[in-house]
Amino acid sequence: MSDLAVAPVQNQKPSLWARYTSANPLLIAALALVLGLIFGAIVIAATTPVVLDAWRSIFHHWDGLPHAINVTFNNVGAAYRAIFTGSVIDPQGFWHSLTTGRGWPNTLTPISETLTYATPLVIVSIGVGIAFQTGLFNIGANGQAVIGGIAGTVIGSMINLPTFIHLPFSLIGAIVGGMVCGALPGVLKAYTGAHEVIVTLMFNYVTYAFLLFAVLSTPFQQPGQSNDISRTLDPSAVLSPLFGTSSGLRVSYGIFVAIAVVVFAWWLLDRSSLGFDFRVAGANPSAARASGINARYVIIASFLISGGLAGLAGFVQVASTTHYIDGGFLIGNAGIGFTAITVALLGRNRPMGIVWASLLFAALSVGGRNMQASTGIPLDLATVIQSAIVLFVATPVLVKEVFRLKKAPASSLQIATTGWGT
Repeated sequence: MSDLAVAPVQNQKPSLWARYTSANPLLIAALALVLGLIFGAIVIAATTPVVLDAWRSIFHHWDGLPHAINVTFNNVGAAYRAIFTGSVIDPQGFWHSLTTGRGWPNTLTPISETLTYATPLVIVSIGVGIAFQTGLFNIGANGQAVIGGIAGTVIGSMINLPTFIHLPFSLIGAIVGGMVCGALPGVLKAYTGAHEVIVTLMFNYVTYAFLLFAVLSTPFQQPGQSNDISRTLDPSAVLSPLFGTSSGLRVSYGIFVAIAVVVFAWWLLDRSSLGFDFRVAGANPSAARASGINARYVIIASFLISGGLAGLAGFVQVASTTHYIDGGFLIGNAGIGFTAITVALLGRNRPMGIVWASLLFAALSVGGRNMQASTGIPLDLATVIQSAIVLFVATPVLVKEVFRLKKAPASSLQIATTGWGT
């Protein structure tokens, strides 16, 4: 009887196709975007009168069906083309500027507006994402951004200093304002067990009331005004346009502040011991306690950092755009703190993921206005597309089933949803 040589089993690397068809988080997010755009196309087709009329007439002519399909694709294509040209660049305008050297401000205005919208959104979303990484739900980022905006604008409008001191002082003041606003829910959570969602959500209303008080009943109000308008920032505390005021492009030096925040968040989460404590606490609070991580310290530190970044975002928005605050600052549809919750989740709470998610949301918001002006399709449709994308990202099982993806590897990212209080 001959001995059979048994070859050792070797671990083979998965093929390129296997890696791209596995249900990893990046692929799921990309496919969720595709499904969101498809869903948006269906909504556009179902709500556009011209498209509906074409489909109602498919049996009236021999070419009714091809005509209806053509009208549908033309209208959907026009809508998405308007979003792209209104938020990124118009290819025809770009070619004209490239060949003639003229019209660059008009050509670059769409991408400038997108970056202007995305800059404070990146900062506040990273703050929210850091809290999520710790298993804490900071729903009060909008109120913290309001307080930070007030604090930075007070320093920037009521104190006279040289630019190289005034602007950093205003930015630091905004961070401190946001940290003070974030400290209260952090301390209550750490020492009393108060639920951070309820505390931070209700604290937003306190900050809105304080905003109205500040711009109506204090020296912060614009002198000679009875309306709810604050003093205007001194030029030394303004984040000037990156290409100069004469260019008409609003994208400002605030973009470098956002880049610095992204680098800081990457270092904090991936290279610092505090970031390690944050991630362990968010992934498994019981294991964090067993390993000796101070729960109260982690909670308070997380809220301080999250609130500080939110406050910084509030002032960056003021210093980059209006240069003053009114009674409606960051309230309603302008509340970037609430959008940041969605952006952080879409970006998987990772700094670079949040950057891409912020750019996507900014492009849909800015391009949606151009879509409405060009095609008459309501701006609210851009919100529908955003909501659909988030819905699909939040239901990865649905995306896997639609595209028949394989099981995700064991190292895939999982968003913490428990926290210390459970």
